Amino acid sequence: IQTLLPYPVPINHLGLFREPTTLQPVEYYNNLPYSQPPQSPAHAAAATTTTTPASVTTNSAAATLAILLDPVIATGGTAEAAIQTLREWGVQRVLVISVLGSEPGLRRAAEEWPQGTELWVGAVDEEVDRKGMIKPGIGDVGDRLFLTLGK
Repeated sequence: IQTLLPYPVPINHLGLFREPTTLQPVEYYNNLPYSQPPQSPAHAAAATTTTTPASVTTNSAAATLAILLDPVIATGGTAEAAIQTLREWGVQRVLVISVLGSEPGLRRAAEEWPQGTELWVGAVDEEVDRKGMIKPGIGDVGDRLFLTLGK
């Protein structure tokens, strides 16, 4: 990691969790900075008088490399949503670091942006049960982090 980040870098928080019933990702926090590129007066006037959306522009506040830390990638839904958000923010490359992942979840995350995403995973288990838990897995990460009883 020190070769990727040889000097201090800003840290931003993109918080997502998986809704337990639907297994869909929910964004609860996003402090990614956004900086609108300067517009010429003629371009700004044209943008206010037309109904078509402005063309996509480069976000000057976006990082070149985003390192996404996700302790466990089970279904891949939250990793996929985070990669999509970072890509839309304007990063050029996403490095996902995870302790454990399932084969289908890692495949789903990798397919979101294959040319711009790299995954580093400590271990891979083969499957996910219908509750979205990795089999055999390590249990619920939130329960382990916050010392709560399993659900």
